[in-house]
Amino acid sequence: MPKSLLVIRKGIEADTAGLYNLEQTCFTVPWSKESLIKDIAGNPNSMYFVAELSGKIIGYAGVWNIMEECHINNVAVLPEFRRRKVGMTIIKTLIEVTERQGIKSHTLEVRESNRAAISMYEKMGFQSAGKRPGYYEDNGEAAVIMWRIADPGKKGKES
Repeated sequence: MPKSLLVIRKGIEADTAGLYNLEQTCFTVPWSKESLIKDIAGNPNSMYFVAELSGKIIGYAGVWNIMEECHINNVAVLPEFRRRKVGMTIIKTLIEVTERQGIKSHTLEVRESNRAAISMYEKMGFQSAGKRPGYYEDNGEAAVIMWRIADPGKKGKES
């Protein structure tokens, strides 16, 4: 039996049901289907990266590009596919694509208790820059604010 290939691709409006499923599975306060559609289809500054395995969406990340900064707003991987480098592969792809577009820094918030995610982001060059107390509305947990500054040796898109 051939091994399935993980595909990371740009998310499109037709992916909304799969992304909504991930939201429901992975987050205690998920985005609504309407919010996802509005962001994917109506926000010119948003971009989605989808991880697909055998035609099934198993992970994704959503970003907002604001000037030369990229705010990573959601990263989700189905529980049965965690610790298999799916999240890391999505983030690596996201960084490569956005840096080619001229993005110079990436930021995100992550639950203070999510040590696995914090460790993964640190391995990818993100550093803690502070906390947002009471950030998560479900339990009042703090968010760790993390930033990654682009490699100054890399060039953005050609002029």
